[in-house]
Amino acid sequence: MREAVDDFADHLARVRNRSAHTVRAYVTDLVSLLDHAVRMGCADLSELDLTVVRSWLAKQRTMGAARTSLARRAAAARTFSAWAHRAGLLAADVAAPLASPKAHRELPTVLRADQAAALMAAPDATDREGLDARRAGDDVAPADGRSVDTAGRAGVPPTGGDEPEAVLLRDRLLLELLYATGVRISEACGLDVTDVDQARRVVRVLGKGGRERAVPYGVPAQRALDAWLAHGRPALVAPRSGGALLLGARGGRLNPTSARRIVAGYAEAAGLPRVTPHGLRHSAATHLLEGGADLRAVQELLGHSSLASTQIYTHVSVERLRAAYRQAHPRA
Repeated sequence: MREAVDDFADHLARVRNRSAHTVRAYVTDLVSLLDHAVRMGCADLSELDLTVVRSWLAKQRTMGAARTSLARRAAAARTFSAWAHRAGLLAADVAAPLASPKAHRELPTVLRADQAAALMAAPDATDREGLDARRAGDDVAPADGRSVDTAGRAGVPPTGGDEPEAVLLRDRLLLELLYATGVRISEACGLDVTDVDQARRVVRVLGKGGRERAVPYGVPAQRALDAWLAHGRPALVAPRSGGALLLGARGGRLNPTSARRIVAGYAEAAGLPRVTPHGLRHSAATHLLEGGADLRAVQELLGHSSLASTQIYTHVSVERLRAAYRQAHPRA
């Protein structure tokens, strides 16, 4: 069974081009399923059947697994079953009839346009004393070998000179890019300088599943980019920076965890509700639709493989409309 798990992981990574996160999650689910099968008396992978899979999912549910987790585990089981059948490890695709629990999708929290504008202006309102109060940082080397920087909550370096001003320019660009493009935080931190087409104001983004897309950005983001490339990045660049667009305070590629702290820190400083990079992505999509953008265009910008993922933002807009109606109409 161990060999089957390893081969399945290789199939997901090399053939299906799934992200490392997805491979890790599916393999974890598969190991859990096979362990359950052994406990039910399956001596060999060929003895796996639909009853065992359903029993495994039922056990997960009694242990308190969320509907979203159950849906993912069912998907992992179906994907493995189909692969194992094609590979001759199973006589039939035993999990094909398996139904997934419908995951409950909560409406995402989004900022109002004025709140988003306040967040974009937060780096300009940050003084040196505020910077020093939030500074921290250490460089680490993640599993993929890239050098990154895990700057502290507001991304302020522990050294003096021009670096605090450079970090402010980096923070401004980070916020502007996240809101202007709606890219995921991992996509933003993965950008290289060469991924930016300044003439057309477009960034080339490598998204989930290795899918590449071009995302436009506006004039404010271009101004932030110009300032960063001219005065910010040169002050932080180091031999290990490579081609990374966004750098940490010590010169490594900015870490997504650090970027989340940066966004949260500026939101708190601006007196806004708790904001995450994904919240900015939600806000960008909602504001685009409220401004009249086509749903298919927003799907392309966000890099959603399915239109169903994008349609949730239409519900957000309707809910906001209903809230305004209830508040303003005398007979609501």
